[in-house]
Formats: sequence, C-alpha cells, structure tokens
Amino acid sequence: MEGTLMNIVVQLIAGAAGGTAAGVALKDLSMGKPGDAISGAIGGGVVGQILAAVMGGAAGGGDVGGMDVASLVKDIVGSGIGGAVVMAVIGFARNAMMKK
Repeated sequence: MEGTLMNIVVQLIAGAAGGTAAGVALKDLSMGKPGDAISGAIGGGVVGQILAAVMGGAAGGGDVGGMDVASLVKDIVGSGIGGAVVMAVIGFARNAMMKK
C-alpha cells in the first residue's frame, strides 16, 4: 500500500508538471496555470494507472533503498506525457466549444 500511494503521488505531480509545461508551450490551448495543472494531474494519474496495469512491475531493474528506480522513471515520464496530452485535448475541446 505504501508503494502504491507513493506511485500515485508521483503520477499526480508529474502529470501536473506535464500539463503546466504543455500549457506554457501551447498558449492557445492553455486554461491558465491552475487549469493546466489540474487537467494534467488528472491525465497523469489516469495514464500512470494504465501504465502500471499494462506494464506492472515487469519493467524490472534497480532497487535502490527499497525503491524501484525503473518504476519511478516510468511513472514520471509516462504521467508527465499523459498530463500534457490530456491538458492539450481538454484545451482543444474547450476552444472548439467556445467558437460555436
């Protein structure tokens, strides 16, 4: 349980960072920093859980101090990218609805 909670926290933080970075890079899709961070955190959490279910612990590799480094890197990269993608999709949908 402790490892799972830490993975979820890492996924949410990485997703929020990815969403915020995407908002800075894609100004026309940005919903403001709080909106980008929230949508990114949601996307990071969802994508991180999907990756955990698909890849499981099979990513294998170096346990350092009781922490699986490969799993941590997978969570950070996957959730960051997932957060950026979800922020962009929500921003695109928001812009499309506002044009009508």
